[in-house]
Amino acid sequence: MTSENGTRVTGAQGPPLETDLGWSIRLVSAAFSRVATESVADLPGRARGYLVLMALAGGEPPSQLALAKAVSLDRTVMTYLLDDLEAHELISRRPDPRDRRARQVILTDTGRRRLEQVRRSLGAAEARLLTHLGDEDAEQLRALLSRVARNAQQERLAPDDADC
Repeated sequence: MTSENGTRVTGAQGPPLETDLGWSIRLVSAAFSRVATESVADLPGRARGYLVLMALAGGEPPSQLALAKAVSLDRTVMTYLLDDLEAHELISRRPDPRDRRARQVILTDTGRRRLEQVRRSLGAAEARLLTHLGDEDAEQLRALLSRVARNAQQERLAPDDADC
């Protein structure tokens, strides 16, 4: 950080503020939230709805419980969110053939098309945020953040629904 006269501002006893991980994460998170909010504004559940659709976009249809764990949402909140997404025909639910007590969540064709629209819009928002990084640096940032996020989720450090 620099002062009005251009000199570097540091704490009395420590390194400059911009080297603090918490400060960096907070600013980047807030900036991403600002640029991404418009992209998901008309999606049921907004950012949460997007995360659910992304989690469903590939692979075997998960159970509601597995999906809630994957996106770090409370089961109850997940049920209401899935109800809303289903009402908009973005997902469907069916009994799990391996366990009839569980329900699998499936992305519909409508949901897949809507997800692609949101992904394009979010891609533009991300590009604005990462404009000062080259392609290689942007990919490295994504990869490193993904590793940290997976570790936080495994260690149960990821936010619960109250934090989202």
